[in-house]
Amino acid sequence: MQIEQRNFHIAQFNVAKMIASLDHPLMRDFVNALQPINAIADSSPGFVWRLKDDSGDATAIQAFADETILTNMSVWATLDALKRFVYESSHLKFLRDKKKWFMPYGKPNLVLWWVEQDKLPTLADGKDRLEMLSRNGPGPEAFTFANVFPPNEGEA
Repeated sequence: MQIEQRNFHIAQFNVAKMIASLDHPLMRDFVNALQPINAIADSSPGFVWRLKDDSGDATAIQAFADETILTNMSVWATLDALKRFVYESSHLKFLRDKKKWFMPYGKPNLVLWWVEQDKLPTLADGKDRLEMLSRNGPGPEAFTFANVFPPNEGEA
């Protein structure tokens, strides 16, 4: 689905509940894949920004009281660019292997929304959008790959 997005980028926020701490041997393959996958994202056409700390990833950024929940947030120039990264790059294998490292979350763990091109989302924005999706289902302000809504020029 091609959606007009002249003045907007697409933001994504996702969470995952780890089966063990990052230093546990069960998480080794996940930890070892972080840098290569982040490098693929950073060099992908349409990549704009991703949440990271000084180490280059977001694993140390605590968004929730539950320390086993990891967060990831990024911004892409277009929805198609984000889809290509998620489903057509090496990231897909990483996504398919998620059951090795993460347990079921029990509610939505990924949310998409439009952001004005000159703005970056905050961690609070991501958490709010995920909660909105969980509470209300997909809508113009918080949606999924399966239920995309066009940007609302007056409410970004």
